[in-house]
Amino acid sequence: MTSRAIGLLVSAAVACAAQSAPPSVRTLVGSGAPGYSDTAVNNPYGLVIGPDGALYFCDLDNQRIRRFDPATRRMTTIAGSGERGYKGDGGPAVSASLNMPHEIRFDAAGNLFIAERDNHVVRRVDRATGVITTVAGTGAAGFSGDGGPGAKAQLRQPHSIVFDRDGTLLICDIGNHRIRRLHLDTGIIETYAGTGTAAATPDGAPLRGAPLNGPRTLALAANGDLYVALREGNAIYRIDAGSQTLRRIAGTGESGYTGDGGPALDAKLGGPKGLALGGDDALYVADTENHAIRRIDFKTMRIATVLGTGVRGDGPDGDPRACRLSRPHGVFVSGSTLYVSDSEAHRIRVLTLGIRD
Repeated sequence: MTSRAIGLLVSAAVACAAQSAPPSVRTLVGSGAPGYSDTAVNNPYGLVIGPDGALYFCDLDNQRIRRFDPATRRMTTIAGSGERGYKGDGGPAVSASLNMPHEIRFDAAGNLFIAERDNHVVRRVDRATGVITTVAGTGAAGFSGDGGPGAKAQLRQPHSIVFDRDGTLLICDIGNHRIRRLHLDTGIIETYAGTGTAAATPDGAPLRGAPLNGPRTLALAANGDLYVALREGNAIYRIDAGSQTLRRIAGTGESGYTGDGGPALDAKLGGPKGLALGGDDALYVADTENHAIRRIDFKTMRIATVLGTGVRGDGPDGDPRACRLSRPHGVFVSGSTLYVSDSEAHRIRVLTLGIRD
């Protein structure tokens, strides 16, 4: 056998071993103790990979938005002075006061949007200037303003944001049991879904006129379908882009931790607070009060736990089914990597998925 043939066999063996290697979870950021440094975070929440390939996340109890550079492993602050409050509009984002930032998203131009729960606002950081402004909410909790400027409307504890395919910003206005829609070209805000009533959502109901019980998080599919996690409703619904109807895809509505290996519709969830669509035709759910990350396979519509034990704790890294989590909130998939904000363990963990880039 020639040396070239031997080399090819070795390469094939290495590739097969890599493909068959068991999944492993590791800590990317955080020491396990709350802090503010290049190695410490304090209760990380929403996270996203930015246009520059870096990891951006809400460092909740540090009242900051931070950036982790995967090349240098250094962290920088993008927004927030560390002071909890509501001031700084019109000035540098790094000098502004934030109040419990829950989630972040980038628009097509690279501007950063922040949902601040306890300021009851959504703010924008300009990519070019770094200046922060409010685009929705007044700073006071309430419900008002539909049909008018978003910056004069009232929200109540906005938790999650996502951009629809048309560039409008959808806001989980959880305290008002609604999803609001902000037209960034005109600044006008309106109710997109929800009635303001904390009632069960009928399966198959038209979107308009159906109640939503605690809409916590949204994820947008390539075909325009939206997935929404209902925190108090303990269920996941799909908003069909074509028919504009609501379809329950997971959760019975009852709080609990059951159903792994079976139909997602029969499973019990515990206050789901994060959603991420993967390239493996699956939806990943931060099942927060169950201290687990669960996966809904769209081909079979079955559910399984992929990370966590169901018992609150901190690790260890390695086997994802033996790694205890502590109230995870944020999930994000980029390529073959699942990013998880293991919030009260003060870590961001990563899990490699069975996806070929």
